[in-house]
This record gives sequence, C-alpha cells and structure tokens, in this order.
Amino acid sequence: MLSQVTVDFLFRIVVLEILTQKILTFTVWLGNFLTLVGCAGILFGVLGTFDMELFSYGLSSGIRIIGSVAISGCLLSAIGYWSLDHFIK
Repeated sequence: MLSQVTVDFLFRIVVLEILTQKILTFTVWLGNFLTLVGCAGILFGVLGTFDMELFSYGLSSGIRIIGSVAISGCLLSAIGYWSLDHFIK
C-alpha cells in the first residue's frame, strides 16, 4: 500500500506535468498568433494599407519592429513545439 507521502509526491508530479503541458501549449499558441500578426502587419504595410512608420522607434524603422514581432513569434513557437516534443512525449 502506498503511503500518504508517496501519494502526495505522485500527485504533485502529475499536476506539475499537466501544468507544464498547458504552459507550453500556450507558448505555442502565442507564438503562432504573434507570427500571424507580424506577417499580416508586414503584408498590409507593403500593400500600403497603413503607414509602417507609425511603429518606428528611435533609429529602428517600422518594418523592423513589425518584423521583430513575427520573428519573436517564430521563436516562441519553435521553443514551445520543441519542449512539448522533448519533455512531454
């Protein structure tokens, strides 16, 4: 028969694994969302729908800032997918 300490330990491991999976899944969704927003922003800016200089900051042009959003989304997605594949499965 399992002791109460063992049951508590196993419960914490299961909860931690489920929580980790939820956080990583959220990271993947956030990364995909940022990638889509960044790519749509670049597309609309190139088509002339809005002025990309609205997003300029300091010496960085607007297209660099919008591109940075898309790149950070790609990185978040890659980290999330890799972590899910490596740790969970």
